Amino acid sequence: MNSGGFTSGGFGRGLLGGLVGAGLIGLLFGNGFGGGLGGISSILGLVIQIGLLFLLFKFVMGFLRRRQPAHQGAAYDSGAAQGPRPGFGGFGDGPGRPVKLEIGPADFNVFEQRLGLIQKAYGAEDMAALRALATTEMASYFAAEIEEIAKKGQVNKISDVTLLQGDLAEAWREPQSEYASVAIRFSLIDTMVDRATGKVVSGDPVRPEVATEIWTFARRPGGEATDWKLSAIQQT
Repeated sequence: MNSGGFTSGGFGRGLLGGLVGAGLIGLLFGNGFGGGLGGISSILGLVIQIGLLFLLFKFVMGFLRRRQPAHQGAAYDSGAAQGPRPGFGGFGDGPGRPVKLEIGPADFNVFEQRLGLIQKAYGAEDMAALRALATTEMASYFAAEIEEIAKKGQVNKISDVTLLQGDLAEAWREPQSEYASVAIRFSLIDTMVDRATGKVVSGDPVRPEVATEIWTFARRPGGEATDWKLSAIQQT
């Protein structure tokens, strides 16, 4: 990405909203959440990217477990969950240990919807919408990024967000929260625009850009699919 947006210099490449990791399980979502890739080459490209993410996650989690072996869960608090914190010890049956969570089609549909809605809200600087779609921690990060861009006399315009492919990375339940991490590949028009003149400062206003990221969602235990909120983003 050239600037701004979820996958570029503004909101994107600087975003490390949380580190969550585990082996990716190759669950392709089909025509709904996973439609849009055309041809074997596109599929192989996604597989390579996901494989690299897997290796990165293994390295990060190995490092975190060595430095911080104690489990640290994040509670879902009155409709806004805190982002997953580094240091959870993987699936297990002991007290306070995360356990595997089953994710269904309704959840995948919400993840896809959240991608478009959050991108749109960020580009429109709609903090009310961002607070409704993201956790308190993430919404605060969005607000800081939007303010920083505004100080430069610019606005990050985002449009034509299209999901190309999705894979479930991991889904787990903790005593006070549930989480789902999804590897997503998507395209979008992402530009920085001068607030006063409307002139494009950076980015291509015509040609879409493509990115692959890990989005982690959180909700209260036993919540509905519509309760998922964005909790963290990890760039490739």
